[in-house]
Amino acid sequence: MSEQRQFIPLSLALLTISDTRSEADDKSGAVLRRHAEEAGHRVHEQRIVRDDKYQIRAALSAWIADDTVQAVITTGGTGLTGRDGTPEAVAPLLDKVIDGFGEMFRVISYDIIGTSTMQSRAIAGVANGTFVFCLPGSSGACKDGWTKLIAHQLDYRTQPCNLVELMPRLLET
Repeated sequence: MSEQRQFIPLSLALLTISDTRSEADDKSGAVLRRHAEEAGHRVHEQRIVRDDKYQIRAALSAWIADDTVQAVITTGGTGLTGRDGTPEAVAPLLDKVIDGFGEMFRVISYDIIGTSTMQSRAIAGVANGTFVFCLPGSSGACKDGWTKLIAHQLDYRTQPCNLVELMPRLLET
């Protein structure tokens, strides 16, 4: 962390993907919102959609087309069941995949849940200059994904490098 750099607040969108959650019991979405706001970021919008690739793509597409949204974080739908379709819904929208995100998430999770982490298909990437992070649906996974990965990379003060300093160059041709 660099003491010489100033924190740059980002505008984030949060998407919970679930067939069963509502605003009243969306613990994972609440965890992400609390951590993002405590870090100093702004939540532009927060939504819940069913685990349906078209609903996921519609919400995500609107946000990646919105110049005011700089990053989207999703929770849910990254498992192996028939209804878990987040990676399949999101991957076609990504211009670039951040392979290290899913790899690092599983390394971190291994210390917590052991080999069960191999069931996670957490992914991240860039779409139209917007960062997209897809986390599992558990509140613990959201807390760990935020505190151990996303928070550091969405903080301009993180050294030697972070995703925020790449933002001005994401749409280069």
